[in-house]
Amino acid sequence: MSINAQRLTAAVVGLSLAGTLAACGSSDAGQGSGDSKTVTLVSHDSWAASKEVVAAFEKESGYKVRILEDGDAGQAVNKAILTKDNPQGDVFFGVDNTLLSRALDNGLFQPYEPKGSDRVKAEYRADQDKHRVTPVDTGDVCVNYDKKYFADRKLQPPRTLDDLTDPRYKDLLVTENASSSSPGLGFLLGTAAKYGDQGWEGYWKKLKANGVKVVDGWEQAYNEEFSGSAGGKKAKGDRPLVVSYASSPPAEVVFADPRPDTAPTGVAEGTCFRQVEYAGLLSNARNTEGGKALLDFLVGKRFQEDMPLNMFVYPVREDAQVPPEFARFGPQAKDPQTMDPAKIAEHRDQWVKSWTSLVLK
Repeated sequence: MSINAQRLTAAVVGLSLAGTLAACGSSDAGQGSGDSKTVTLVSHDSWAASKEVVAAFEKESGYKVRILEDGDAGQAVNKAILTKDNPQGDVFFGVDNTLLSRALDNGLFQPYEPKGSDRVKAEYRADQDKHRVTPVDTGDVCVNYDKKYFADRKLQPPRTLDDLTDPRYKDLLVTENASSSSPGLGFLLGTAAKYGDQGWEGYWKKLKANGVKVVDGWEQAYNEEFSGSAGGKKAKGDRPLVVSYASSPPAEVVFADPRPDTAPTGVAEGTCFRQVEYAGLLSNARNTEGGKALLDFLVGKRFQEDMPLNMFVYPVREDAQVPPEFARFGPQAKDPQTMDPAKIAEHRDQWVKSWTSLVLK
């Protein structure tokens, strides 16, 4: 969901996306759309789409798609802001609700309301008065657990944020740095939404006393420290609880060979925070018409239904169907924590500063 560069893609089990991205076009850094028939999408490193779906857009629209991946979500947003007067592309995809205000306040996008955006669920929409960004996908940041670990010990896995401070789960949780990682920030915001401005710090004191481990990013947390993932097993990870996504379990099934009948990991539904990811037409884009066509494509039903098994996120269109693997192994949280982007904008930097002093020092 960012959902972002640490998001679950084929990288969960080391599967290369090079073929897919090559089909989407060149990703030469520092080049915007050099001609009117090329449209450049700037994104974080987790962009992925089926070759057939991109090819269909290129055939129907007449535009060639060039993909420029630019690091994790935070890095990509910051770089896009720094280069907004001479942007690297035409459309930016991958700013989520935790960083949305930073992009809007810095004038990153120009207004455009894509065709089909009226089919986007109302709860995911933002900036409705100006239409500078369009929701593209959503995902839930949640604690995942290693089913085998808890079954072997006849221990019930945690279900809620409160559970994570229970001594039964001491030294079991690994999370990401809230100052450098999108899921880490999402988890922090989830605790702030749950416990309020006056209570979240006390919660983190309890979590720290209960042995929470903090690492820089999702890749390290999930594929090295977490005992339940395919990568974590290979790395001999010893933490059976990790901050990841609700879509992690279906990824563990889809990329396993042979596929298991059940996911080896589960989700503690009472720990989830919902992220929404947006795209927008960049200010000073060289190919505005191509950018508009690309945004129409991103909210179109074909792309929306292609996303789940490519980027492991949920569509935002009300009429888009999710694949059976998602419905079975990774349903969305029924009652996730949420927070208004305006409140995130007001408090995010101070919360992260206080969290860093409290947890990392």
